[in-house]
This record gives sequence, structure tokens and C-alpha cells, in this order.
Amino acid sequence: MPNTGALDEALERLHASGPERLGRLSNHAPMAVEALTTRGHDHAVHRWLDLYESKLESFPARREPVTEAGWRAALGDPGRAADWIDHFTRETAEHPWRELLARWWPRLLPGIYGGSTHPLIRVGHAVRTLNEQGETAPRLAELAHGLGYWAARHRPVTGLVPVPGAVDAAGALDAVPPVADPSGGFPARLAQVARIPGWAADTTDSDQALARLAELVRAATHRYATHGHGNATMLVHAATAPNAILRALPALPRSLWVPSLHAAWTASAAVTAMYAPDGPMPYRAPGRITAEEVFDRALAHGDEHVIKFADTALDVGSEQALAAALRAIELSEPMT
Repeated sequence: MPNTGALDEALERLHASGPERLGRLSNHAPMAVEALTTRGHDHAVHRWLDLYESKLESFPARREPVTEAGWRAALGDPGRAADWIDHFTRETAEHPWRELLARWWPRLLPGIYGGSTHPLIRVGHAVRTLNEQGETAPRLAELAHGLGYWAARHRPVTGLVPVPGAVDAAGALDAVPPVADPSGGFPARLAQVARIPGWAADTTDSDQALARLAELVRAATHRYATHGHGNATMLVHAATAPNAILRALPALPRSLWVPSLHAAWTASAAVTAMYAPDGPMPYRAPGRITAEEVFDRALAHGDEHVIKFADTALDVGSEQALAAALRAIELSEPMT
């Protein structure tokens, strides 16, 4: 098991910062340092944070407390991020974290698109550590920060029309219609997503939902190797967003697994539609390489999305997934 002292120290250091910068860009550091420690790179955490620190902003101002009676009015208000984080900080002190997660998961799940899916991904990293390495005060605080960010950036997508797709996740991703105008940013593109294949809509069994969610993560990760050039940064989320949900499932009641699969598919398909390239580019990894070597290369590259995508590729574990992680390294600008 990894030494988690470095993670706790990093989280304590980061919780003085806000979840975003420049009013819209996500603070990726908590997710990246969780991936680094999970993959046994505790020694690199603070050095990486020193390089990332210029991207951090101060914790945002508070407005008024979020209450159980009035939380719906604050949902989706990014100006209430500090209020939401305070709310979940109180909640984690008063309730077991799994109970809290189960209560808020169905409330937050429809809004996973806000913040370009980063709040969901941050929660997935936090839940993995709590599940696999146990509770500490900084890890519970990180869950509170992730849930608070998700609530503040909550953005649903409604009215999607299902179109014919495929029997498997890979074929369904191939069948996703691209948006008509790919010139805008995430919100403008998301507003154009109206049709996605109805893959997995017939899933009603929790075990089948788990299997199909793992299939989706694998297919989206593999697909990046040949389609990542559409947008090297944004297309990683087609894999990392559903993987965040997959990481959370063991902590959630089985009754929430099927709706979690449906939300994961919609998010992955939406990102695929928003950043689809004109066509695939064949890609093959250069020679034999181990998972450890791939993650070492991602760390040396330093980009936060590259690190998180490599972390997901290691979860998948296949040769094609490792090739996709190498492709992300090639396509992305290194952190300096």
C-alpha cells in the first residue's frame, strides 16, 4: 500500500486554494497528487506541486451558508462554491462519508457536465483514496471540497434524443454524431449536443451496469489513441469522467449503479461529440512498455491531464490503453 502521508500533506496544502482559477478553469492539483500517490510516486508530489502552484488561486469568498432547507436554490451557482464546501465540511463531520455520498449522489449526478466534468472526477479520486486507503481528516476534507465544487458547478443536460448506436461501447462511441459547430468552448459545444446513441439504455441490473461501465471506460481509453488529436486535453474526459463514476460505485448502494451507468455514458458520449476529429489516425505504441514506465513518462511530462489519463489507462491495463496514454503524452504540451 502506498505511503499516504505525502497525499495528506499535499491536500492540507491545497485546501487553502479554491476549486478554480480565472473564473472557469479547474484546479487539477488534488486529482493529480492523488494519482501520483496511488501509483507510488509520493516522492514527486511536492516537487510537482511547486511547479503547479502558480495556477492556484485563493479560496473564494463566502456569501451565506447552504442549508438543508434551501440547498436547491444554491445548486449550480458557482459563486456559492465556498458556501457549498463549508456545507459538505460540516456534513462530513456529522455523518459517515459513505452515507453522505449515497444521499447526495442522486442529487448531483444529473449535473456532472458542469466544470467540464472536473468536479465529478475530483470526487472519484477522493472516493478511491477513502475506499482503498482509509479515512483521515485531509481525505474527508477533500471529499467535501469535491462535492462542494460539484454542487456549485452543477449543470444538467436534458432533452437528449437517442439515435441508433451499437451493441458495444466502442461501436456506440463511433456512432456518436459530432456537434455542428465545434468552434466554441465547452459550454457552447455542450449546448449543441442533442442526440446520442441509446447504448446501455436497457440496463436494469446492477452487476450488468458495473460490467458495462468498465467496458465504457476501456472503450473510451482505447479510442483516445486514434482520436485524441481532436482535442488532446478535452477528449481525456471521455474516459476519466466515467472512470470517476466507476471508482465511486463500491462506496454507493447498488440501487444507484444503473443510473450511474446511464449518466456516465451520456457524459462520455457528449464529450466525444463535442471534440470529435474529422477521422481517426492510426497509432501504435513504440515497442513493448510496462505500465510503470508509462506512468513514469506521464510524470516526467507533468501535464495534469496526462497524469490523470495515464492513471485511468493503468486501471484499464491493456496494451492499447497504455498506447493511448503514450499518445496523450505526445499530443500534449508538457508542464514547465
